[in-house]
Amino acid sequence: MTVTVDIWTDINCPFCYLGKARFDAALREFEHREDVQVVHRSFELDPTQPADTSRPVEEHVARKYGITVEQVQANERGIAAQVEQFGLPYLAGGRDVGNSFDMHRLLHFARELGRQEDLLNALYAGNFAESEPVFGSHERLVGIAVRAGFDETKVRAVLADPQAYADAVRGDEQEAASLGVNGVPFFVFAGKYAVSGAQPPEVFTQALQLAWGDRLVPVGAEEAETCGPDGCEVPTDRA
Repeated sequence: MTVTVDIWTDINCPFCYLGKARFDAALREFEHREDVQVVHRSFELDPTQPADTSRPVEEHVARKYGITVEQVQANERGIAAQVEQFGLPYLAGGRDVGNSFDMHRLLHFARELGRQEDLLNALYAGNFAESEPVFGSHERLVGIAVRAGFDETKVRAVLADPQAYADAVRGDEQEAASLGVNGVPFFVFAGKYAVSGAQPPEVFTQALQLAWGDRLVPVGAEEAETCGPDGCEVPTDRA
């Protein structure tokens, strides 16, 4: 039996980057980690951002929250210090912000290949650890994906078709809305336990333990006859 953890995130979100680091730390220490399935879900912090542009994050955040650029820079340094505790790089200045819809489409493409985690890590690294913006350029996204081991032709095909995986992205966002999610990261364990924000690792450990405790537990003899995709077992004499 497996336990599913659904995680709504956005590449723009520094606390999603930090939250993933903290969740990963908890998962690495979880006794049943091999039986945990992680699914990354789409959430756009600002879907109104133009798809073909990129702008400095300090100015954007300062204007949005009515604070000074200096305050934003101080906040960025604080986040960097927390992220670096987990051995991850963080560019505390000079990052950009932009429309993340194409990234979410690519993440659904990667999920079909069973490699969603690889692409998400690559996108986070591109945004939070490298100075070149990840927004507003398909070429930049292609480069990140190829570097992570994805086929260039297939990646370009997804990006060239604006409808590819668009419904999957919208479906994730609609599900988030139905759950009342208005901020990310947002974690749902086994469809039952919710954790909001970049919580400490021990909070994720507790959620994993609760979810594991609620999993289905087989009852009865393991050798009882069953039917599966390959047919039904032939009954044997059990004298």
